Amino acid sequence: MDHRLRERLRARLAQERGYYRYPAGARTRFALVYPNTYFVGMSNLGLHIVYALLNERSDTACERVFLPDRDEMPRYVRTNTPMMSVETQTPLADFAIVGFAISFEMDYFHVAEMLARSHITPLAADRTAHDPLVIAGGPCATFNPEPLAALIDAFVIGEGEAILPAMMDAYHAGLHAGDDRAALLQRLSHVHGVYVPALYTPAYDAAGHLTALLPQAGAPSRVARQWVEDLDAHPAHTVVITDDTEFSFYLIETARGCGRHCRFCMAGYCFRRPRNRSLAVIEGEVRDALAYGKKIGLMGAAISDYPEIDALCRSILGEGLSMSVASFRADSVTKELVESLAASGLKTLTIAPEAGSARMRAVINKGIEEHHLFTSVDLGAAAHILNFKLYIMVGLPFEADEDIDAIIDLTQRLRSYMDEKGCRGTLTLSVNPFVPKPFTPFQWMAAAEKKRMDAVMKRLTQALSRHKKIVVHFESPKEARVQSILARGDRRLGAPLIRAAMGRGAKDLAAEMRADGLSEEGYLSPAWTEETYLPWDHLDMGFSKHYLWQEYERAKALLPTPICFDGCLRCGVCKPAERMTV
Repeated sequence: MDHRLRERLRARLAQERGYYRYPAGARTRFALVYPNTYFVGMSNLGLHIVYALLNERSDTACERVFLPDRDEMPRYVRTNTPMMSVETQTPLADFAIVGFAISFEMDYFHVAEMLARSHITPLAADRTAHDPLVIAGGPCATFNPEPLAALIDAFVIGEGEAILPAMMDAYHAGLHAGDDRAALLQRLSHVHGVYVPALYTPAYDAAGHLTALLPQAGAPSRVARQWVEDLDAHPAHTVVITDDTEFSFYLIETARGCGRHCRFCMAGYCFRRPRNRSLAVIEGEVRDALAYGKKIGLMGAAISDYPEIDALCRSILGEGLSMSVASFRADSVTKELVESLAASGLKTLTIAPEAGSARMRAVINKGIEEHHLFTSVDLGAAAHILNFKLYIMVGLPFEADEDIDAIIDLTQRLRSYMDEKGCRGTLTLSVNPFVPKPFTPFQWMAAAEKKRMDAVMKRLTQALSRHKKIVVHFESPKEARVQSILARGDRRLGAPLIRAAMGRGAKDLAAEMRADGLSEEGYLSPAWTEETYLPWDHLDMGFSKHYLWQEYERAKALLPTPICFDGCLRCGVCKPAERMTV
């Protein structure tokens, strides 16, 4: 084990405040792993939530492990040094439980690499009693765990606060009972919201299409997502204070879930029902942040939808703190919110119309009209914000060339309007290829074709680059294709994923898939219908597959779906179901 690498971790710990560290031996050692760098991982509020949740137990010592920085990884490889925890520099393989928090598909490669380079057998089926229990949670694990099913012993399906306490209780009961590894996994599978892939056998037809995941005796036929009813009972804010993060904010969650029904958005469907934290609780967390003097980062699907956003802005600024927001909607943003952001030093106002034409915004049920965008510019201009940014998706279902032209037209008109209002800064267009996601009405649709995306990128760049104050950023179509494969993949991707991870990562995935007889197009452009068995059909998000198909049909017909409201029973999430609420 390399001494210099251990010293770097000690130095990082010395710059932190608020971490937990317990004496060895008294508690079960749990490695909470974020499969990306410290800089990225410590900006993830979910990591802080789970870290505190586990460490506040009397039987668990949770420590954090991150992917080494790019300049450090060669030394880890050269010296054969495993990944180590920040708190005690303990090798990953020495923990009893290794838990990955996975937010992005592209981090799947890091999951496989971190296991292999830490001397933990990547394939779950090959692990023995001497290996850690490897679990995973987070958005990706909840929506479609199958691409990682060969690597992970158990998945947390839903929100950690609703599952991890019972899961850890079951784990310790298994230890007390002397369970072997197989018996422990059986025990864990009986915890609501825990999915143990080894207890399910995939079935395929003669053409190689997945037809079922068959549960072993005693395993549930479907695993229901678990979520908390009362956010106020579960604090969600920054726990470990560090300056070495993407934003260097003190993060506070205002709400969870979104009821807007954007048809491309996985989080909008899988974090239902929308829930708000009370103003009093948030204000208390703001006061707790005073000791650190950091900017408050409000987290939620759409901060402007928070019903008491103006009062919250006044409260934060009244405490002498500044603020930022994860996102807001152009149709609910308020004058006070924009003025508060400007007073906090915001230089660029970001708006997400997602599409340039009214027709495409109807397809995706965005609910934002052009006048909302121009009103946002008005609010920004009045607050002396000079720069604006637009998030746009291309390659969406039912998109035509005219919809790309509409993006150009809308961008140019917004740019002209900025000039009229005295906003002489930059208008940035962030363009992202559509990636179909599980548990959305577009889960059946083909991914954006690379050839078309290349043409769209060229069209947008040529049309808009003539204006020196318009900047176009385009996410890689190649990377979007990999995301699409992993987002809707099945467990046959496990072996190619492991091999690719030990090579060039995403760049090697297609070749490794072909080596196993798997076709990219089978995942990118599947011939799926409502009756097709999908790799995530054994999971229950609280709504039916038919409901999603109805939303798909509404998208084709350009029909709107109203936002969630109290008493609504349309999708089924708010109906009584087999789940435990906390």
